Amino acid sequence: MSAAQLLRHSRKLRSLQNAVDCERSSLVRYFSSSSGSFIVKENGVGKRTGGTRLSKHSQPAKELETFSVGVNRSYTWTRASNSRIPSAVSGLNGSFSCGQVASARPFSSGADLPPHQEIGMPSLSPTMTEGNIAKWLKKEGDKVSPGEVLCEVETDKATVEMECMEEGYLAKIIHGDGAKEIKVGEIIAVTVEEEGDIEKFKDYKPSSSAEPVAPTESKAQPEPSPPKVEEKEASKTPEPKAPKTDEASQSGDRIFASPLARKLAEDNNVQLSSVKGTGPDGRILKADIEDYLAKGGQREAFAAPGLGYVDIPNAQIRKVTANRLLASKQTIPHYYLTVDARVDKLVKLRGELNPLQDASGGKKISINDLVIKAAALALRKVPQCNSSWMNDFIRQYHNVNINVAVQTEHGLFVPVIRDADKKGLGTIAEEVKQLAEKARDNSLKPADYEGGTFTVSNLGGPFGIKQFCAIINPPQSAILAIGSAEKRVIPGSADGQYEFGSFMSATLSCDHRVIDGAVGAEFLKAFKGYIENPTSMLL
Repeated sequence: MSAAQLLRHSRKLRSLQNAVDCERSSLVRYFSSSSGSFIVKENGVGKRTGGTRLSKHSQPAKELETFSVGVNRSYTWTRASNSRIPSAVSGLNGSFSCGQVASARPFSSGADLPPHQEIGMPSLSPTMTEGNIAKWLKKEGDKVSPGEVLCEVETDKATVEMECMEEGYLAKIIHGDGAKEIKVGEIIAVTVEEEGDIEKFKDYKPSSSAEPVAPTESKAQPEPSPPKVEEKEASKTPEPKAPKTDEASQSGDRIFASPLARKLAEDNNVQLSSVKGTGPDGRILKADIEDYLAKGGQREAFAAPGLGYVDIPNAQIRKVTANRLLASKQTIPHYYLTVDARVDKLVKLRGELNPLQDASGGKKISINDLVIKAAALALRKVPQCNSSWMNDFIRQYHNVNINVAVQTEHGLFVPVIRDADKKGLGTIAEEVKQLAEKARDNSLKPADYEGGTFTVSNLGGPFGIKQFCAIINPPQSAILAIGSAEKRVIPGSADGQYEFGSFMSATLSCDHRVIDGAVGAEFLKAFKGYIENPTSMLL
């Protein structure tokens, strides 16, 4: 059995003194406290030596770290690229190698607490910096196994299930149901290996040192001794420097508060003058604002006297949508092109295809499904519109992935139809309805909305909006806004004759850094051609 396999069963490892049959070998477990240690076996005698704190959710460490095992030798552990755990342990003199240590787990070496694992808020999407706990599916004391869902996390785009990675027991939930704005990496729960250890974490609170901290030492000694490093670092940073204005809480009418406290008070419309500070010289801290709100403190009402109103909290998805759309309008030079396309043949084709769909048990094809297909084929003809601005270059995508805007009670979602240009209308109709249902249930996964290259937003069919201009969804360079179809009187084939026709308005919002006006017009010409001659989409 390899050392890596032994590490996966750490409970068994405690009772095995001669687990690895070699004179000099090392078995490594890393710990989550700042004074962690390594278990090293030397000549059949287990020894423990101080080590650097390694946390499962900490920032990636240096590519190479050196530690002393206390037997006048230095050994190194290396970390695989893009990995947060040591991948190999080897002696500098080549005397031993433990191979892959991919199953090493973080534990606390605190004297008052048994071994445990601290679970941090994971990063569940590329743009996620903080998340909310929607609800816990496990409660304190429950046994957990790998693959089981611990809780539902509300990210910046959707609600995602968070799965357990290790077997054990859920000892403590730090942030309960409905907890808001938890930073990525912040501890949300603690698990233990033994059921009997659960009670010891009843009053557990994560220390401030549990947060990932960037290393302050840039120069490493050839054979560093962890205790000396800690003493050296402690002596180097005994007294933090702060502005003199922060040392006093008030000067005349001025109220002093930490930046975090000011931001929290501003977000919750709390007057700082109504909060009593507990910091140095009465300085208001973030905890003071939180305590004030927890005790039902009154928020400042920015409304005219006698005007009734209600404050509706913003969900995470609405905050992210607001920030992204604001950044889009402020940083992307929008311009707009509008075209009217006759849709009589499109409606007729839909009427012919839906009976076939019913007979085969498929979903009915909507006008929006036909619009998605037409837009995807137009992008294949004019690939310049299927691009993103990357500052130093323009990235043109080979895949045509269409995001479809879906409005729900939870906010605006844009699930993606991948390779829409290569899919049939029946497949597109099926995927759109499935994704729209998941969006309304707030159960979209990151794979359901990431990777789009172009967006279609339709307010015509559902709401009867004649024409509108949509905001580009970055990093995309265009979005197509579809209005409702309306009947118009148009000249007939003979002089003096008139006929009725249904026309639909389509407006293309373009990023002028990527799409020139003529290119945008070329796309709309191709799109209009597919809409007015829909049978060409079937070729």
